Amino acid sequence: MTAPNAANTARNVHGRRPPAPVPGDRELSRLELLLRLRQNPLTIWRQRHFREPIVAGEGIFGYGVVLSAPVAIRHVLVENAANYRKDDLQRTILAPGLGEGLLTVEGEAWKRARRTLAPLFTPRAVAALARRMLGPAEATAQRMARRRPGRVVDIAQDMTRVTYDILAETMFSNAIAGGADAFGKALTRYFETQGKIDPLDILGAPAWVPRLGRWMARPAISFFETQVAAIIAERQALRRHSPPPDGAPDLLDALLAARDPETGTGLSEAEIGANIITFIGAGHETTANALTWSLFLLSQAPETQEALEAEVDAAGDDLAAAALSGSGLALTRAVIEEAMRLYPPVPSLSRTALADDAVGGRCFIPKGALVVISPYLLHRHKTLWREPDRFHPERFMPGARETIERYAYLPFGAGPRVCIGQQFAMVEASIVLATLVRTLRFEHAGEPPTPVHHVTLRPRHGMPMRVTSRKGIE
Repeated sequence: MTAPNAANTARNVHGRRPPAPVPGDRELSRLELLLRLRQNPLTIWRQRHFREPIVAGEGIFGYGVVLSAPVAIRHVLVENAANYRKDDLQRTILAPGLGEGLLTVEGEAWKRARRTLAPLFTPRAVAALARRMLGPAEATAQRMARRRPGRVVDIAQDMTRVTYDILAETMFSNAIAGGADAFGKALTRYFETQGKIDPLDILGAPAWVPRLGRWMARPAISFFETQVAAIIAERQALRRHSPPPDGAPDLLDALLAARDPETGTGLSEAEIGANIITFIGAGHETTANALTWSLFLLSQAPETQEALEAEVDAAGDDLAAAALSGSGLALTRAVIEEAMRLYPPVPSLSRTALADDAVGGRCFIPKGALVVISPYLLHRHKTLWREPDRFHPERFMPGARETIERYAYLPFGAGPRVCIGQQFAMVEASIVLATLVRTLRFEHAGEPPTPVHHVTLRPRHGMPMRVTSRKGIE
């Protein structure tokens, strides 16, 4: 069995219909499911998953429930969130790389970490950090403009680099050894190896049985662990000899100084390291992907690209202020949100039921059941969206966005475990996209991209694009 061919995957790439796997009607065999989960989990969804609000029954993981009904999603993620924990497979994939950070830890440890970290991402804190995002964004635009006109480059790599530069500036105020190239290679290696679902994990093989992907991911994991330990040690030594500089601290200083408002205790060095790696692995990767897909979608919609250019040209010199205002870059933000609807950075959320439950008054969820909430599926569901497969950022413009049902759109999750850095990510993505569009124009070059799900949603084989200058920066 092979994944859908390029012609099917790319169907309707023109006319604002972005590429995606074409779901079939036939139910998949156990072997087909195993192979598809390994290769690209997006291809397991059938037509009925895009039409029915709840699909339940026995599956490869035992009894499972796929929820696409907003009322049911609200029940699981918010109203009865205490009855649902992250499932073992999700932790198996994420924990080796992210450790006991906010994304993987559970119970009281998670509550304490969340309370401690929340002040780092308040609107005021994000506004202070937004100023630090401008320099890396502008440097990236200038670097890209200096390339030979019409040269084809992998925009996915460029977005990894600019979000790395912003991460280094806002979190560390210094760089990871080896710079953006080493960082990007390690990140790609991690998601393309550890990010693949291993059939041994699905089949319940003991943890001591070697997994190929985990073994291949070790160099990347070791790279991040070593770099983060060195950064923390360097900063702690600096803090012992001199106080933090005046002005807004970076996220590392804030992490080191953070205290639980209920107990007054700080995070351990291991917790600080795990959460830095979480910010690197989860926060950086998702923003880079959202920008990559945004630039691709704009290249397929010339009228939207022109309207976005006009908005950015009229926004004034201070793009950070425009991004923070909520209205200054309305279309910029809408393009990013629509890109995350079609290509959600995290395409699937899953939970295990700790006790029997019922959702929506019609679906019984037994103890131990796997509950799947797939933003990729939800965002393209035929009962929730008008023309769900069409690129139409106007649906997220003021006046229209308010009509979207709250639990029909989950790029950052929902409930107690909603992404703590969502405002940071949106401000960052808005500043970068506006800065690039102000001086550059992007044209997709090559075969239509295939979205592939390996923890996050990346374009297989990158995103080749031809970049030209709008204003002749030399």
